[in-house]
Amino acid sequence: MSSIQEVMLKEQKEAMLEKVHHRRLTKRKIFQRIILITIGAILAAVGLEIFLVPNNVIDGGITGISIMLSYLTGWKLGIFLFILNIPFIFIGHKQIGKTFALSTLYGIIILSIATTLLHPVPAFTRDILLATVFGGILLGIGVGIVIRYGGSLDGTEILAILFNNKLPFSVGEIIMFFNLFILGSAGFVFTWDRAMYSLIAYFVAYKTIDITITGLDESKSVWIISDNSKQIGDAILNRLGRGVTYFNGEGAFSGDDKKVIFCVINRLEEAKLKEIVTEYDDSAFLAVADIAEVRGGRFKKRDIH
Repeated sequence: MSSIQEVMLKEQKEAMLEKVHHRRLTKRKIFQRIILITIGAILAAVGLEIFLVPNNVIDGGITGISIMLSYLTGWKLGIFLFILNIPFIFIGHKQIGKTFALSTLYGIIILSIATTLLHPVPAFTRDILLATVFGGILLGIGVGIVIRYGGSLDGTEILAILFNNKLPFSVGEIIMFFNLFILGSAGFVFTWDRAMYSLIAYFVAYKTIDITITGLDESKSVWIISDNSKQIGDAILNRLGRGVTYFNGEGAFSGDDKKVIFCVINRLEEAKLKEIVTEYDDSAFLAVADIAEVRGGRFKKRDIH
């Protein structure tokens, strides 16, 4: 699932809650969102104007198109970032929601202003590899913060969601096609080595966005089916400090009653959990999956004495 899809689902849930409870975002939440989107947009602008743009390295999406148009015309990058993203804000309003559209508009305005103000600042480094990596990291952190708090700095994913209804491709495949075309165009506008560095910058930014959205302390859901479920559950509770939930299940092949264990851990605890399961039942069924966000319940670890 793409980052924009996750935001879209989140917005839909928020909209449903507002209809049921007639609640709006509190002033504190609005202020927090404004501050963090501002920080995210400024970080993205620093990554672009201080690292990538002076070294003729681009990012994917509308940002990449804006960088190339700015280079060809001599106009400020912020002008193209604002103008080219405007249509997608209206699309986002219809497809995702008002809060998303307003957050995106604000983020793009800050990004456009920040890139214009930073344009006269000299490049931090002329080492192309350093500029590519650190520019991609800063850009990814900035975009990730904006997405995490309900907005977007690029209209490509919104466009992909719109085309997804008319084309036999997933949102991710459409985005990949757009970005390969845009990054490939950098070879004609700049040079082919710059196009290859742009691909590196895009990959670094993409991975950094994921880390920023999900956090370094990424959570994982675990499902365990074993004949020794009680012993495994007690060991997870006492040795990892994680709560477990038991479900009643039935084997389709054997017809036997089974206890299914469900728990949520972080990535650092995965190896220890596998060790516990193997210790009590080396033939147990174990399924581990990534979780983008965990809220409520009793996810917080209990103290282990």
